[in-house]
Amino acid sequence: MGHGVVCQICNKARSKYKCPSCRAPYCSVPCFKKHKENPCALPVFSEEKPPTAGPELLVERPLVVEEPREVLQRPQLEATASSSEIHSALKDENLRKLILSIDCSPDAEKELEKAMGVDAFQIFTDKILSTIETSWTSANLGANA
Repeated sequence: MGHGVVCQICNKARSKYKCPSCRAPYCSVPCFKKHKENPCALPVFSEEKPPTAGPELLVERPLVVEEPREVLQRPQLEATASSSEIHSALKDENLRKLILSIDCSPDAEKELEKAMGVDAFQIFTDKILSTIETSWTSANLGANA
């Protein structure tokens, strides 16, 4: 993720991942497992406005990646983060609540399945997929040029 960020667990390798709970950088599954031996939590926000999801709503899930090629790369994440279409869609409070309910659910896959039945969520996911695909195509065309 970050260039030159060292794993906080082994302090040797460059980190490729961040803990979904506390955002601590780590480099591998063994380091993640070692990190998870001690409970961690989201970092304290320094903003005046607290996050909408309190600690009682957060659900800790293990980070499992069965197909590494399905993990988004930096250009795809940047394209998604900078998309005006996605920013515009996220102004919809109902959509934000739906995303939060998925993220806070103990069974996120089931919540995601239910959300796919909501037109606004389907349109939102289509925008994300389109942005990711366009970014991926552009990156690959640039690499082959």
